[in-house]
Amino acid sequence: MSAASSQLNEVTFLPPKGSYETFTDEGHYAEKVREWGLSTTKEVKKQFLYKEKNLQYTVTVKGYEVYEKNPEINTIVIEFQDGNLCCIHPAYLKEMQASSFGKGSFSDAAESSPSPSNEKEKTEMHPAEDKVPESPKEPSKKKEKPVKLELPEEKVHFTASVKQFSLSWNNFNEENDEVIILENLVIQLENPIEVGLSWCSHSKTLKKFELSPGDILEFDGKIVKKKLPKGKDVEEQFIVADPVLYKINNPSKIKKG
Repeated sequence: MSAASSQLNEVTFLPPKGSYETFTDEGHYAEKVREWGLSTTKEVKKQFLYKEKNLQYTVTVKGYEVYEKNPEINTIVIEFQDGNLCCIHPAYLKEMQASSFGKGSFSDAAESSPSPSNEKEKTEMHPAEDKVPESPKEPSKKKEKPVKLELPEEKVHFTASVKQFSLSWNNFNEENDEVIILENLVIQLENPIEVGLSWCSHSKTLKKFELSPGDILEFDGKIVKKKLPKGKDVEEQFIVADPVLYKINNPSKIKKG
């Protein structure tokens, strides 16, 4: 048995449960890796470090798992040099790339955060003093809730038009990402579903089309409920006035006009 194989025996593998999402092409890989904050260079990283028990290994990213309740939450599937697969949270793998990893770890922050019970104790120990009772308010009219859309889980066909370009804050790499705001989005099924506003990453694939506001598009993709995160310190032209509640993932077979 080689030294590398012997060391890998020390790793606690958490293999994926059944099938998992793989990358459709290099552009999809680059988009996801940058979304997770694992690569900020022009050339997208292909290999990463996995650190455990004072040892480190070189791994590659093979794909990711998607949570049914929130498709935007991913667990990365990595592959070790001996072919073993392991699941890991994107933020934890990102943290492993730092030379300071292990000196104040990912779990330390969770342990130091106050628990709900501690917060309750603090409130009970220091009740609000001289609180003036509020005068009864007239019952306000309930706001009508927006109609909940039944979104298809599989890849479907869409038509839409380009509303504007915007910037959205990415917590993983702590910078603004370029995004496209789409309007008049319709899911083209036997009974079409009108979505309205949505957003998607302004990927290299989309940039090739040199889009402008007003351009009509049709494409395939997956739609998920994910509100557009506002960009930080952006110019007025990149501000979106209305809330955008749905995101398009991995648009393909794109046609302009």
